[in-house]
Parts: sequence; structure tokens; C-alpha cells
Amino acid sequence: MSILPFPSFLDDVKEKGFKKAVFEGIDESVERLTAGMNVQDIREALRGENPSRRPNPRLQPHADGFWLHMRPAYFNRDITGLYPTFRLGWLSTYFVFFETITGMLLMLWYTPAPEIAYGNMLNILNNVPLGQLVRDMHRLGAEFMVAVVALHMMRTWFTASYKKPRQFTWFTGLILLVITGFLSFSGYLLPWDQLALWAVTIGASMAEATPVIGEQVNLIFRGAPELGANGLLRFYLLHVLLLPALLFAFTGVHYYKVIIHGHSLPPQKENIGEDSAKRVPLDKRVYFIPDVLTNEMMWIGVTTFIITVLCIWFYHAPLENHADPQITPLGTTAPWYFLWIQGALKLGDKFIWGIAFPTVVLGALALMPYLDVTVSRRYAHRRVMLSIAMLLISITTVLSYMGLAKFAVETSPETEIIHQLTFEPAHSHVGIGRTIPFDEMIAGAYTTAEFHTDEGESAVAQIQQLNDQLFLNDVNGIGGGFDQITSELSGHYLSANKMPDRLRVIPESEAPTLMHVMEEFDHMIEEFPIELPNAYGILVITDDQKDLKRLDWIISWDEVVIENGEVQLDEEGNPVFIYQTEEVPVLDDNGEPVLDENGTAVTETVQILDDNGNPVPVRRIFVREHPLYTHRDSAYFE
Repeated sequence: MSILPFPSFLDDVKEKGFKKAVFEGIDESVERLTAGMNVQDIREALRGENPSRRPNPRLQPHADGFWLHMRPAYFNRDITGLYPTFRLGWLSTYFVFFETITGMLLMLWYTPAPEIAYGNMLNILNNVPLGQLVRDMHRLGAEFMVAVVALHMMRTWFTASYKKPRQFTWFTGLILLVITGFLSFSGYLLPWDQLALWAVTIGASMAEATPVIGEQVNLIFRGAPELGANGLLRFYLLHVLLLPALLFAFTGVHYYKVIIHGHSLPPQKENIGEDSAKRVPLDKRVYFIPDVLTNEMMWIGVTTFIITVLCIWFYHAPLENHADPQITPLGTTAPWYFLWIQGALKLGDKFIWGIAFPTVVLGALALMPYLDVTVSRRYAHRRVMLSIAMLLISITTVLSYMGLAKFAVETSPETEIIHQLTFEPAHSHVGIGRTIPFDEMIAGAYTTAEFHTDEGESAVAQIQQLNDQLFLNDVNGIGGGFDQITSELSGHYLSANKMPDRLRVIPESEAPTLMHVMEEFDHMIEEFPIELPNAYGILVITDDQKDLKRLDWIISWDEVVIENGEVQLDEEGNPVFIYQTEEVPVLDDNGEPVLDENGTAVTETVQILDDNGNPVPVRRIFVREHPLYTHRDSAYFE
């Protein structure tokens, strides 16, 4: 008799023996955990054998269990293959949990504050074990999730699975698509680097186009006129609280409606006007346990394996320099899934194309099941809706292309060249101008004109000739000389005692990387012979502070006539130059100035000529807006 008021494990051991008591205890625990299946039932299921107990214990977890009550006990054989679902719905759900798990891991080392967030990202990448892998998987999983949810809705459209009685199921799916897009977009800002700040700035700026309350909506999003601490905190709370809560809620509603109405069969398997998804004949039943369950486990394993391989060898989430609201990088775009809106904005008014157009598109998609009231789901009977689907895909593709930075955005060649040279780290790409080792940054002014010597002429002679020409330009008051270069650099806060007074030959033996960078600089300039005629580049390196170098990138060229964004050419195909002019007094036959009625000397505009009697083109000097600073500990060159 037990000394306790209830039977104990020791009593079972005494009555049945240790081995049998342990086996029965494990069996009972497993049956409680699975809500109906014991060890023998699980073994039979995994072996693909028929259940030995009646009633079928594999059905009980769907009625009594916590996890499987949202899954049907059996499926129609016609929908268990790759077609028609392509497992997109299941993969969408998988990514919800995948992103939740990886996101919670990243939250352990992240603080949503501008002063700390970027440092947290560097810490995750460099000090947290497997931190970079988890971040890469979270970022890539978010991209996949948006794509999979969009493909899932498109598949539903093509197979007409939105028709009665599944109209509301389609509507909840559309809401999930919108939530997924905004969930990924809100996470875009959290690294607090240049890419995040300006991509989100572009997206959030559309809120200003909201009629009447645009300014207030913008303030609600950003938390201030400009993105800062309040904006980062709001996007963080959206990303980890509000949007996930909505996502899980609507995922539950969506799954519930799918179970209520059943998975729609392939269009050709149903009689026209008949929805037989809920009536599954015995000979077509495929039970969730074990067939569908093991199939879904296989999809989870394969998908996770693919993401892991991609993140280890092929993909790394980008992280640029610390966010700087004072510097606008070239070529900034919204995330790829919002490019279609950015492309539409290039067509005209921000409200029409940024607010009204997406709203109309989403509204039309929401109402589509109620507008398409045709009975048949057969492809041959739905040519209009399939055509509309293909038209929507085509328009979205075209608008997304229009949203790219290179479309309908004119960037001057000199700006593009300097940008490519000094490109900030992103996607494992660093501008070559940042790769010069610190010890090779020898103070001085260097030019690409060194590479264009005449036959038999040395680089030293070429540089000396150019120096003489620049000094002569200053003496004669012609632009493009050292005075103009000094003036431009002074405007960029380079002190007078650090101004270069002459160009020098690149010390190739001491600085081979510097020589290579200058050669690439020269090649970039040569790609624009029409826009940048007679051009050469200059790199000014100065010792700014201890262990800190300053690099100023300059391009000088003869200015040309540009009309409607095109360089004007003469009959021989050469660019038409803008020549320097000056005002000179008009003289009479006696060499005296001609006066007007007010007694003022009359002047005329004439071209300035060089010593050979040729007109002198206007010389343009372009200096990078923000100098490039490099510390001795910079790792770009390693």
C-alpha cells in the first residue's frame, strides 16, 4: 500500500517491475503530449504502416491537441502534390515563425537608440557567436517571406481559389500581404546605417502627400520632422510588437477560414459551379499524419538548408556606414518590394501616384472576389481574369524597373565617377578610392594627367608642363589654375597652410596601390570623352590630424554646351565648348573709347585668346562635396 494519497511511480515499479513501469510511464507521457498517440502509434506512422488501434488514434490530435486543431485531419489527394498549391501557403507560415525566432535572438543584443544601434550591429557581426549568420538569415528570410506571400496570392488568383465561399479568406490573405510588406519595411531602419536611413526616408516621405493630414501622418511615422531617436523607437515597436501581433492574429483567422472551407481543388478536378473541397471520398483521403506532416517537415528542412547555405557562402546582409542625415548617398531606392510605388512616383503627382494609386490597386484586389462572380474556375473560362493577372504582373515589373535609381535620374558624370571611387561599404563592395593603405597616403597633390605623356616624354616632364600651365592660367587670370582649385578646396574647409602649391609625380615604388587607384580614376574619366573633354583628375592628400588623412577628389575639364540634358556637337561630332569671355571698351578710329549718351564707355563681349590666338574654353573644377577621411585603423585596405 502506498504511503502517499495517490499512486506513485515506486508503486508501479513494485507492482509491474522497473522496465515495464518505465515504458508505460513514457508511453503515457507521449500520449498526453500528442493528445492521443502513444509510442507505438508514432512508430507505425513514421514507418508508413496502417494504425493498429481503433478508432484511428491519428485523428485525435486534431480534435484534442493544441497545435493541430488548425490543421485538417486529412486532405484530398488532388492537392497533396506540388500543384496546385506549390506549398506556398505552408512556406508563408513557416517564414512567420522563422522570422520570429531569428528576430528574438537578435533582440537580445540590440537597443533601439541612434547612439547605440549601429554599434550593436557591429557587435552582433563581430563578437556575438553566429551573430552574422543569424542576422543574414533574418534579413534573407524577410526577403523570401515577402516574395512567397506575394506568389501565394498570385497562385490563388490563377486558380480562382478566391471564389465563393472563400472571398473573406482572400481578403485576410491580402491583409497579410500588406502586413508582411510593412513588417519588412519597418525592420529596414533598425541597423541605422546609410542604406536604412535613406531607404526609409524615401518611403516615409510619401506620407506627406496624404490630403489635409499629411504633415501629421508624417510626424506620427517619424516622431519628428527628421528621422531620429523617436522615429527609430517607433519603427522598432512597430517591428517587434504591433505588426507581429496583427500578423499572428490574421494568420490565425486565415488558417481558420481555410479549414472551414477546405483547400480548393485544382480547377479541372471540380465540376463547374460545384465546390467539393469539403467532401473528400475515402479512396482520396490522405491523412495529415503521417503523409502530409512528413512532407511539410521535408519542406521545412530543405528551405532551412537552402537559406543556411546561401547565408554562409553567397549572401550577407548589407551594412553601410553609420546613418548620416547630412549626406545623401547616390542611387538610394526603397526596398525592392516597394520599387513599383517609387517608379509610379516618377510619373507625376506624389498624392496621385504615391497614395491614391496604391490604395486603388489594393482596393481593387480586395473587391475582386465580389466582382468576379463567374461560376467556373476553369482556365479556359477565365481568359479575362488571367489576362488582368498577367497585365498586373507586367505593370508591376515595368514600374519596379522605373523605380531603380538609374531610370529617369540624371547624374552628372563627374558626380558618378567620384561616387564610384569613394563608394561606402555595401554588399561587400567598397569604392576603390577607400582601399589605399594608410602608409601609402603620402601627402601631396597627384593627377591622372601623368598617364597621358607624349612619346618619349617622362612623367616628370608632363607634370612640370601641367604645373607651368596652371601657374600661367593664374597669371593671365584664366580659370582652371591653382587659384581656382585653392578656392574650391577652401570652400571645403581645407586650411590655407595645407593647400597644394603644385602637382607631383605619383611615387609608384612607395605607393603602388595609390598608383593603381589613380589609373582606375583615369579610366573612369576616359569613359566620358564627350561630357568631360580634356579632363583629368586630381587627388589631394593632406595630414589632417595625427593618424588621420584627408583625401579631396577633384575633376577638371573644359565646359561644354548642354541643352535638354544632351551635349551639343558640331558638324564633325566634337562637343561645342563654352569659351571664356571678357568685356572690353569699344574704340573709335582714333583709339578713343566710345561713350553712350550718358557718358559711359560702351563695351563689347569678346572671347579670351591664348598665346596662339585660340579661344580659351571655360575650365570647370568639381570637388567632392564631403572630403574622405581615413584613419590609420581603417580596415578597407586589408
